Amino acid sequence: MQKIRNFLKNSKGATAIEYGLIAALIAVAAIVAMGNLGNTLSNTFGNVSSAMNGKGTTTPPAGG
Repeated sequence: MQKIRNFLKNSKGATAIEYGLIAALIAVAAIVAMGNLGNTLSNTFGNVSSAMNGKGTTTPPAGG
């Protein structure tokens, strides 16, 4: 019976699981953010490449 009480009082395992879940959530959020950033950069560089090749339509900067 004493072993069961000690087991229920021990919170180190639960804390480790919580930290693991937080780390997993942060990792998923980082992967999603980097994926979106990668798509945005890909589109931006594609637009720049098209503009440099004369295939894109760009608006000249104001006053220039």
